[in-house]
Amino acid sequence: MNLADLRRVTVKKRLRIHFNLSNGMECVLNEHGMAQIPALRAVPGFNLEEELGNVQQFLVEPAAREKDHAGTKPRSYSRSEMLGLIGTGGAGTEGGHEEHDE
Repeated sequence: MNLADLRRVTVKKRLRIHFNLSNGMECVLNEHGMAQIPALRAVPGFNLEEELGNVQQFLVEPAAREKDHAGTKPRSYSRSEMLGLIGTGGAGTEGGHEEHDE
């Protein structure tokens, strides 16, 4: 799982995904696929992709209170549950299509 996988699912499913970084800050991936760290006040001394590799818990919530998400509450996901949500199964594919960087 990498940031691109999480960004893709936030846009497609209109979600926000929260996770904590090792320095105690929280990262939020919004429904536009943008990673935001609200407490960050200077150039970060860390790599977000590397930080994601250590994350074991995620909080997922709907981006907007629409009819589709009426009554939906934020839910905590483990790393393995998140892999299922993004549809990679850890294999780097989604929906049966492999991603290629050429």
